[in-house]
Amino acid sequence: MPVRILHFADAHIDIANYGRHDPTTGLPQRVVDFLASLDQIIDAAIAERVDLVIFAGDAYKDRNPQPTFQRAWGERMMRLSRAGIPTLLLVGNHDVAPADNRANTLQEFATLAVPRIFVADNLKLWTPAELGLPVQVLALPWVTRSRYGARHDTTGMTLEQVYGLMLTLVQEAFEQTLANEVDPALPLILTAHASVQGARLGSERQIMLGHELVLSEGMVSDPRFDYVALGHIHKHQSLHAQPPVVYPGSIERIDFGEAGEKKGYVLAEVARGHTEWRFVPLKTRPFVDLFIKSSDLRADSFMDDLMGYLPSAERLAGAICRVQVEFAQEHEALLDEKQIRDHFADAFDFRLVKHRLGAERGRLPSGMAIEMLSPYELLTIHWRLKGRADAEIDALLALARQVLAISPDAGDAPTAPASPPNP
Repeated sequence: MPVRILHFADAHIDIANYGRHDPTTGLPQRVVDFLASLDQIIDAAIAERVDLVIFAGDAYKDRNPQPTFQRAWGERMMRLSRAGIPTLLLVGNHDVAPADNRANTLQEFATLAVPRIFVADNLKLWTPAELGLPVQVLALPWVTRSRYGARHDTTGMTLEQVYGLMLTLVQEAFEQTLANEVDPALPLILTAHASVQGARLGSERQIMLGHELVLSEGMVSDPRFDYVALGHIHKHQSLHAQPPVVYPGSIERIDFGEAGEKKGYVLAEVARGHTEWRFVPLKTRPFVDLFIKSSDLRADSFMDDLMGYLPSAERLAGAICRVQVEFAQEHEALLDEKQIRDHFADAFDFRLVKHRLGAERGRLPSGMAIEMLSPYELLTIHWRLKGRADAEIDALLALARQVLAISPDAGDAPTAPASPPNP
């Protein structure tokens, strides 16, 4: 009989980028949204009577969640525990401190030995005896450089060499486990919080700093695995057919980088040698992100053109919205910001971003090279092109001398051109 699993990841339940506080709960409204998505997942696990829930890491936005958010997460994990559903919680990069031997944000479930809730904080094979199911799960939590650096001499190595060593050690641990500990007659699941070569990156990449361990496609598509439950990348995607190698993506949109992405979880039936799975979309708060180019706006019908690109007010109700408008600097007086904001009155959150296109860059007079001019002469040309009066330019030059800490006696005081260059 196949083992039915629910796989989700990257909950980040305490992210509150937009909106206000909910008057009923006192929580940021966006946190309420994330918790509503998490509730849909818990409800589905119970209603579908799954055999196992795998959470592939990143419960919170960082490793120091507020107690209120820990309580909210704990309440929902306890629902799974009381329903008798074994749940494996994998530790992600947002769940763990960089230093070795520090507690992670999910540690309390292991410390208190919560029934049927298991915390995977090191590379380990979870056996049928531990899970109470005819399935094996090889868990690879987020791999920190500090953990491996403390146990192996990396003196004099470059970062690339350090991560190369880490990848080699993980590959060796994989192979040793697969060769010596795995029962080949039972389904085998790999769950990892990591990047995999070939994965399409979402906005998560924008907030990650430095280097990280990247698993090879060959490691995760090993035919000895029957399903690979990944976390870390927020964009839902499948990297391999059999075994399925799947990122479910995050459970809510973090920012406008994810505006066009569907959010959800995965239901899978895992059997030895073959797995069937499907992505289940969640009902989430919509994002609306528009970019209106200057070429789309005519001077004689500027606002009519702009308003024509906006969705209907009904579609915007309750949505998180951003409109970026590109326009020539001389057309700024044509922009009626109040009319735009009135159109988005029923939006949950609205942001107007204005991109002003400056006038055509000026050219230096014939025979004058930029390297022949002092900083003050260049500033004078710039301010004259901007239409500054001579008295204002003199005042600005005085401030420039203070900022640049150059004395007027140094011999490079500006000799302003008699007239501004032709633009």
